[in-house]
Amino acid sequence: MKRFVPPNCQHCPVRQHSVQAACKLADLELFALGKTCQQYQRGQFVFREGSWPLGLYCIYHGHIKVSKLGGDGKEQIMRLAKAGDVLGYRALLADSTHSADAIALDDAEVCQLPRADFFRLIERSAPFSTSVMKLLAQVLGETEERLLHMAYKPVRERLAEALLLLLRTYPPPPEAPNQISIGRDDLAALVGTAKETVSRFMAELKDEGVLTTKGSAITVLQAERLVEISTLYE
Repeated sequence: MKRFVPPNCQHCPVRQHSVQAACKLADLELFALGKTCQQYQRGQFVFREGSWPLGLYCIYHGHIKVSKLGGDGKEQIMRLAKAGDVLGYRALLADSTHSADAIALDDAEVCQLPRADFFRLIERSAPFSTSVMKLLAQVLGETEERLLHMAYKPVRERLAEALLLLLRTYPPPPEAPNQISIGRDDLAALVGTAKETVSRFMAELKDEGVLTTKGSAITVLQAERLVEISTLYE
């Protein structure tokens, strides 16, 4: 974990996609004065399950997974986060420990607003408070939907849904349209099944011409077919 030059909050390119978009100039100055910024390499923990929250985490660059380990030792990815997303707010508001791990999926840069400054903003900025409440409601709804799908959808349908989620959450670069880069272990943790099962269904989709693979890179050739597969049981 390394320090890097903090981005200017007022001119941050990802601010409009974050809860910071609701902040006034004075609020952004509070962000800028109190925050710390860190670099994380792939596999490093931003925070661990069971630890007390030190503040609000704002992702400036990179991709983060929020995951839990089950009693059998298997990982389950609960959420994927990207630049502009914030983490740690639930534990802060609940005054409890983090309920999951946050781990870098690639090289990432994350700013942290100290706990005291977070609550100062909650108290003095109604727009900021409203944005945080809306985010809580949105994530709760998405989590409920994912749990429902985990309970009733077969693995093949969940895999198609996971690939579509990755395309929406992490838009591919212009030079590689419809390409996803994710390891099979992480993909299995997102789908909620074993790595071998994911590999088997990936091979089926490849044979059907829905996608191609090269190492950890997955290129979706028929996104509309993935939509059909993912909605078979809806």
